[in-house]
Amino acid sequence: MNILYHHRTRGRHVEGVHIRGIVNALRELGHDVSVMSFPGADPEHEHVAVSSPAIAGPVVGAAAVGAGTSSGPASPGGARMHLAGIVTKMPGVVFEMFELLYNLVTLVRMGRPWRKAPPKLIYERYSLFLFATVWMARRRGIPIVLEINDSALVQRVRPLTMRGLARRVERWCFRRATGLVFISTYFRDRAVEAYGDIAPSVVSPNAVDLPSFDPGKFDRDALRAARGLTGLAVCGHIGVFAHWHGVDGFVEAIASRLEQAPGLALVFVGDGKTLPAVRELVAARGLSDRVLLPGRVPHDQVASWIACMDYAVLPDSNQYGSPMKLFELMGMGVAVVAPDYAPVAEVIADGRTGWLFPRGDAAACVERVLALASEAEERRRVGAAARDYIASERQWRNNAEQLLTLVPAGGAA
Repeated sequence: MNILYHHRTRGRHVEGVHIRGIVNALRELGHDVSVMSFPGADPEHEHVAVSSPAIAGPVVGAAAVGAGTSSGPASPGGARMHLAGIVTKMPGVVFEMFELLYNLVTLVRMGRPWRKAPPKLIYERYSLFLFATVWMARRRGIPIVLEINDSALVQRVRPLTMRGLARRVERWCFRRATGLVFISTYFRDRAVEAYGDIAPSVVSPNAVDLPSFDPGKFDRDALRAARGLTGLAVCGHIGVFAHWHGVDGFVEAIASRLEQAPGLALVFVGDGKTLPAVRELVAARGLSDRVLLPGRVPHDQVASWIACMDYAVLPDSNQYGSPMKLFELMGMGVAVVAPDYAPVAEVIADGRTGWLFPRGDAAACVERVLALASEAEERRRVGAAARDYIASERQWRNNAEQLLTLVPAGGAA
């Protein structure tokens, strides 16, 4: 089946991993998949700037004008991505007007390829205010499935100014799409509560490319020796250093208690706004030999860092998200201490595939991390179960197969 994957994001980092995961899984199932991005935002040709902070979110407006189906990096794309960065810094109402205008861009971009070879299915990463694709798909009788990672119904990092209009557009899209893929039950429940009779849907948390996250591919002892971790119990974290992930608060809470677990080292990989503060704290407490902060690493090097870990910690999350790194850690056989938000609890069974603590309870998180430092057999048992769970239920192929169940037989919308 000829499938078009459409997105209005920068296609970088976590969102890029998700897009590549779904696209590759659909191709492995025998489908012909093209990705529609504008130059510079092609997730299949991601170039990671290791020293730059994490960026995620929609790219809209003039930055995308004139673009077509992604075919690789191009120099005009860099300029457009720069302009996109400027657009995202605009005041809320102006930024959201650009998001609305992006519908005109979408109409032009979609119209050209569809006249030649219309797809049999459109899979779109849903973005606020974007309705043109659903409108065109319904008009032409093409099934369209929306993947819901964002919504006007939840608290967002970027405040929403035209919330009422965003909800009206969202209600229209959710009711008229062929199907909806929600990343958590919380997301779906909120949508049903707010919008009533929405399109058929499935709940599909994030997943992992298991062959890339295979602990058997790494010389664990050599990696730990190279990074000064030999003989230590290593608790790690992979992700953005942002306030909502709680890394800064966790490091501050555990710093004064590391002496209680002399064999414990922390390895926190990533970059972001709170990393400088964490670095200062570690230096001020003289903990540089106990807390490693390598910064951001390219995604193809993430697994080598996880291979050094005995277990991991997710200090905080949110009510609706499905943290990508949770799946990559578990896929490597590294179980996670995590808050008991509903989307996390959908993935982690406490004491079986990970360990849950009451969300917002930093003290409970620290206590569990310290206790596990001396429980090697518990870490191994739960880590092995975590990998088994991922292998059986949370590979990208599982997600691809699930989304295809929303497509009517014969392909009619």
